[in-house]
Amino acid sequence: MKVFSSHGKLLLTGEYVVLDGALALALPTKYGQTLHAELSSNSKIVWKSYDNEGNIWYEDTFELKQLEKSIISDNPNSKRLIEIINAARELNPNFLKDFQGFKVSTYLEFPRNWGLGSSSTLINNIAQWAEVDAYILLDKTFGGSGYDIACAQHKTPILYELDGPTRKVQPVNFNPDFKPQLYFVHLNKKQNSRDGIKHYQTHKKNLAHLITKINAITKDLLACTTLSDFGKGIRAHETLISEITQQTPVKDLYFQDFNGAIKSLGAWGGDFILVTSETDPSAYFKERGYDTILNYTEMIL
Repeated sequence: MKVFSSHGKLLLTGEYVVLDGALALALPTKYGQTLHAELSSNSKIVWKSYDNEGNIWYEDTFELKQLEKSIISDNPNSKRLIEIINAARELNPNFLKDFQGFKVSTYLEFPRNWGLGSSSTLINNIAQWAEVDAYILLDKTFGGSGYDIACAQHKTPILYELDGPTRKVQPVNFNPDFKPQLYFVHLNKKQNSRDGIKHYQTHKKNLAHLITKINAITKDLLACTTLSDFGKGIRAHETLISEITQQTPVKDLYFQDFNGAIKSLGAWGGDFILVTSETDPSAYFKERGYDTILNYTEMIL
């Protein structure tokens, strides 16, 4: 049996504008996804996907000789999976060439609605199994900047930058003394990244000077030594992204009375936010119905 694993992701800076070449600080998470592929005696792929509680949330069976057909299932999850497998076979014609069957099981280590990369970790795991470039496989299927694939493959925070067709990935040491004062709070609203990107593409304009400012903030946050300076940096970042996307920062929407800085992570409007707080903010957020609160050291590799 072959086993592959990938890390989840959170985008600390550069959301949206990473697509246009901004320098982004991205964080691989301790929570990820594994894929087990075991040879079987028939010419089928028997697929089962388990959630973080060990329950099967998706399963299907495919005849390998039928995979080339554009539609062999009405299940949208199956259609997407077949698309990924066929794209991997296009990149590596030897993948599943002999119609040797497999029993495949995937195991999420985080709730599906957390937005830590159930798709990107799947793409990276299938790419490892098929022995193809995960970035190219992403381009052929989901699309996006690829920072999530970089997180899937790294064990430390990274700086990520698109320079034309070139992806620059630089592992960095982000280990400030104030890490215990950084928290991640889940907003219980699964955000579709593709919808967020579409909104951004519709509203973006005059990006050059704003990207220069975002790049400077990313570098400053990486070098911060105090929680106060870090908070100022993420507030400035929120203001710039708000200007670009014409959206209201999450703190102004929901948490105006919170004594600390708050930043959206990834597509605005859902998933996790980053919170800075001198003291444990759990009581504040739980009183408002937000029960998933993780300290930086619990979440990030």
